Amino acid sequence: MQLGMVGLGRMGANMVRRLMRGGHQCVVYDLNPESVRKLAAEGATGSDSLGDLAAKLVPPRAAWVMVPAGGPTESAVMELARRFEAGDTVIDGGNSYFKEDVRRSRSLKDRGIHYVDVGTSGGIWGLERGYCMMVGGPDEAVRRLDPILKTLAPGLGEIPRTPGRASLTGTAEEGYLHCGPSGAGHFVKMVHNGIEYGLMQAYAEGFDIFRNACSDDLPEGYRYDLNLADIAEVWRRGSVVGSWLLDLLAMALAENPTLSEFTGYVQDSGEGRWTIMAAIEEAVPADVLSTSLYARFRSRQEHTFAEKVLSAMRFKFGGHVEPNKAGPPKGSKP
Repeated sequence: MQLGMVGLGRMGANMVRRLMRGGHQCVVYDLNPESVRKLAAEGATGSDSLGDLAAKLVPPRAAWVMVPAGGPTESAVMELARRFEAGDTVIDGGNSYFKEDVRRSRSLKDRGIHYVDVGTSGGIWGLERGYCMMVGGPDEAVRRLDPILKTLAPGLGEIPRTPGRASLTGTAEEGYLHCGPSGAGHFVKMVHNGIEYGLMQAYAEGFDIFRNACSDDLPEGYRYDLNLADIAEVWRRGSVVGSWLLDLLAMALAENPTLSEFTGYVQDSGEGRWTIMAAIEEAVPADVLSTSLYARFRSRQEHTFAEKVLSAMRFKFGGHVEPNKAGPPKGSKP
């Protein structure tokens, strides 16, 4: 299948590579011409503008927008919509606010253009691991995109099947899911990221307790000089708190047990705030998720080892480099 990809950053470029490995044809565009040239050398069809990209796609066209949420996404989606025709599809694979998806889908529907929102998780590891995708949009458009989604998704892999699912149908076990109409994909991804905040905060606080277990303020007989890297590693082996986030934390601690390359300044990317806003609108208590968001706000005023743990996990899964660092993390690119 042919697909246009707008935005060739950390995720967009690797998604193109995974699609080309799967036999799909990709037409690519980025504001940075060098990013386009690089993927063109690997087999993609380069374009020098959104208009050029639209012209090189065969109707019914499909273009995936993978740029920062907000203004950049709005601009790219609407520019494509001006050049697309009835039956074409615009896909927003970034981290847009779900209410913006609803607005855009209504606007494009008036012209017969399909709008599909895809909450995409996988970060910088997606090329090899695949991408978990939460999809919103009209049935017809999502069905036509199935070959693309199936190639980008992790597939069954080696994960044991959940007991009781043998008689169930659908694509969830493949790693992608049509969640509902426009906005549903980004709504599910929004809450996914809110939960991620809470999980990361729990690990961060636990390892901060470990680090301070040898404090001089404790009675001498109750002090423990613990090996944090080894604790993270042993928990990876059969513990009920095992997870991919713990895998990444174990990796970071093995590289540098003090996490000295991280200042403890922790950003939030928006979805955590939106999750709390949704909880308020639904009158749903979200104590842990709210607290984890506020902890990130606090990190910009004072820093603890817990915040360094959060920064380390964010860098490992998404390549996120926090501002105000003393220096780049080990293995980061300028």
